[in-house]
Amino acid sequence: MNHKRYLSLLLAGLMLLALAGCGKKEEQAEEAASGTPVQVQEVSMSAIGTENTVSGQVSSDNEQMVLIATSAKCTAVYFHAGDTVEAGDILCTLDLASTLASYNAASISYNSTVQSYQDQKTVLDQQVALAADNVKNTKALFEIGAASQLEVDQAELNYESAVAGRNSALAQLEAGIESAKSGVDQLNTALEHVDGSGNVIAPMSGVLASLNVTENSFTSASAPVAVIDDPTQMKVTVMVSETLVPKLSIGDPVEVSVSSLGKTFTGAIRSVDQTANMQTKLYSVTVTVPGDVSGLLTGMFADVTFRTDYNDNTVVIPTEAILTSGDTQYVYVVEDGAAKYVQVTTGITGSGVTQITSGLTAGEQLVTVGQSYLSDGDAVRVVSGTDDAALADEAAEDTASGEEQG
Repeated sequence: MNHKRYLSLLLAGLMLLALAGCGKKEEQAEEAASGTPVQVQEVSMSAIGTENTVSGQVSSDNEQMVLIATSAKCTAVYFHAGDTVEAGDILCTLDLASTLASYNAASISYNSTVQSYQDQKTVLDQQVALAADNVKNTKALFEIGAASQLEVDQAELNYESAVAGRNSALAQLEAGIESAKSGVDQLNTALEHVDGSGNVIAPMSGVLASLNVTENSFTSASAPVAVIDDPTQMKVTVMVSETLVPKLSIGDPVEVSVSSLGKTFTGAIRSVDQTANMQTKLYSVTVTVPGDVSGLLTGMFADVTFRTDYNDNTVVIPTEAILTSGDTQYVYVVEDGAAKYVQVTTGITGSGVTQITSGLTAGEQLVTVGQSYLSDGDAVRVVSGTDDAALADEAAEDTASGEEQG
């Protein structure tokens, strides 16, 4: 009797285990039947444009260099780079005693040469005039028989000689004037921004971009003593490739980012060179900076983003939603709970998005995450708020579960 009861209990247990196994398989089948988890996005019409970002440098649109075309010792400095100066401020003082003396001597020499020219010209003009009168008088005497043809010829020869001598002498004097003037001009250039005491004067108001002298140092004739920028008029210059030049137009808006200041603003294309740089083979593009952008300094780096091939009414989807097989590009959309394979044609590619020129229409439910695990006609389960990695793991588990059941 006990033996029969034991067998009965054993059979009952096996039946329960069998029922439990069937229930588990049914749950797995139901889970698999619910579809591959995906995220979707409604296809919509939007704007897109090609983006090209190029690095360049900021500079002042109104910049003036203070050049001292001679070597001189700096005896005092009153400002430093980065300071704001006003027109007429004394930037530094130079020991220019010898240069000022040379300037005074050159001015005296020039004035003397000019005066000598004028005096000599007066004398020579008189000599030519006398020779011309002699020709006239001799010809008059020849008419009445009081002078010979030989005398007329001699008078004309004397006149031509006087003219030639006058022109030669004046040419030499003019050469002397030009030489003296050149010396004065050079010293004028050297002292253009210097007063009679050797003080270097700021020619304009602005920010002192650089001051290339220190106390007891010497100036260089080949480098400016100072550079002054107008901070209210700045520009950005970049170099672009030949493929971008035909797509740029004067006045086009561009995005400018200056990382050192943490600023991003909209500028406008002012000019596009039509001749490439001989060394780099690139074309220079100048961008105007709005006047309300402050803090920019000459030499700062800036990134300029050009947006071209703009289209403001087209289908735009996330680039990552597009799959590729050979030369074919395709996506999946969800229709009636199933994945539908759709071949697409792409156009402009922007920042993380791509234009679709054929294959999709606004309103369709595009699979944006989980599409790599789909085939045409697969059942799908739309989920939200799941990150890509978790969704991929879930889709992989569902796929493996389906394979085991098969």
